[in-house]
Parts: sequence; structure tokens; C-alpha cells
Amino acid sequence: MILIAGTQVNPSSLASSWRLNAVQTEIVEKMARSPETFDYPTPEMLQFELKMRDHLVRSARALNTSGLAFSTFEDSRCNEAYWHRTELGGFRLRSGVLPSQGIIDIFRNGHLYATECATAMVIIMYHAALRSIRQADFERMFADILLYDWRYDKDLDLQTAVTGTFLPGDILYFANPDYNPAKPWWQGENAVDLGRGLYYGHGAGIKTAEELIDFLNGERIRGATRSAFLVRQATRPGFAYLSAFNDNPPGMSGRMQGVSARIFARAGSSRWEG
Repeated sequence: MILIAGTQVNPSSLASSWRLNAVQTEIVEKMARSPETFDYPTPEMLQFELKMRDHLVRSARALNTSGLAFSTFEDSRCNEAYWHRTELGGFRLRSGVLPSQGIIDIFRNGHLYATECATAMVIIMYHAALRSIRQADFERMFADILLYDWRYDKDLDLQTAVTGTFLPGDILYFANPDYNPAKPWWQGENAVDLGRGLYYGHGAGIKTAEELIDFLNGERIRGATRSAFLVRQATRPGFAYLSAFNDNPPGMSGRMQGVSARIFARAGSSRWEG
């Protein structure tokens, strides 16, 4: 259920009065049906989360078409005009480059970049945050970005929770317990829930859950008996914390003004690959 200031709200009323788009409508409908309680002290905090979740979905779809290649850290590459490639295969923002410029370049010139799936998830979260909060705050909060595995700035405030309620914008994990040791990067796949039964995993593309599981099952050791599966947990950015830096003007409680949201979270431990 959804509570705002202690009062249960109807998702249909929210969708109508706030003029939610299809992704956001799916989010509030799933929240309302869930046995879990989604509790917000103010309407604005829920509005911000819906906005950022929508941006997470949009950012994931944009990264999928950016030209960003899949690679191990050993073979990673980046645009050296914006990033310095570290010895471990991560990307550190160059001195004098604004964080927004570095992140945007990955989406504009993805063909110059290659990395693995955990780093791709963090890139999506930064991009969604950039589109959800004031740019000046983004530049200040994320001035020293290092893109490497599940490394992320504390201001993303990522939180991973055990849950069976998966929402568009969540970062999920498909585990592959019998993966081929010769390809450890397929021990699992981090994926963004895009809504309507679709997920984006870097290296796998946009697929249904069944297709992602089939994809991972194709990367198992010979004689494997255990199927890949979706782990019952979700990684989400700290929406409540980030809402203090909302790029929309105050007084949004009636309608969502041009809402198209983003979100983020931490999806798993740094040992996860894929």
C-alpha cells in the first residue's frame, strides 16, 4: 500500500491528478498492490521518487543504444578526453572535467567505452541523478567520480533491500550459481527493471526475465543442474535523501510538472559481475 502523511492513497487518483506517464503509473499500481508499505511524509517525496525512477528507466534504455560495449575490466576502455583509465580498468574523472560532462559523454560517445555490467548500472544511476536534481548540486556532490564495479559516491545513498516487490527503476540481480568458471563475468547479471516485464542488463541487452535466465543458463558449466534465477532483492538510490536537491520548483503537490523520473540504488556486492 501507499501512505502519504499516514493516509492510504489510491493509485488511480495519483495517476490522474499527477498526470503520471505509463512507467510511473505502473510503479504506483505495484506499490498499491504490494504487501509492503511505501510510506512518504509528503507528496513531494513520492513525486520525486517517481520522477527519478522514470529517469532510471530512460537512462537504462539510452545506455542500451549508446554503443557502450561489454568487456572485462582488463579490456575496458574510455574516452581519455574525459576519463583516466585506472590500472584496474576503472574510469576516473579527469581534473577540470565537470561530472555532468563526463557522464553525458558516455551516452553520446558510447562507442569509445567498454566495461562490465556492474559499472554500467552505476553509470545509469549517475545519469538519472543528473536528470533529477539541480545540476549545481550534481557537480558539487559527485566531483570525484570513479567508475569501477560497484564503487559509487556516498551521495547516491544506495540501499539494497530484500523484497518481492520489484518496481521500474529498481536494480535487480539474476544469479547464475553453476556459471562456467572460464567466464566468471557470467556468474550473474545486474539489470534495471524497465517495467512491463522487461529488464536491461549490460552485455545481455533488453530481455524478459525468462530470456535473461535462458541467456545465463547458456553460460553454465557442462553438467550444470541449477538454473539461473532472479534474486529477491532490489537496489535503490536514496530517493528521500536526493529529493532535497530536486531540480523542480517547490509546490508540486498538485501535479507533477513535466515529470520524467530517475532513481538509484546499489544492486549487490562488488563481487557480482555480468
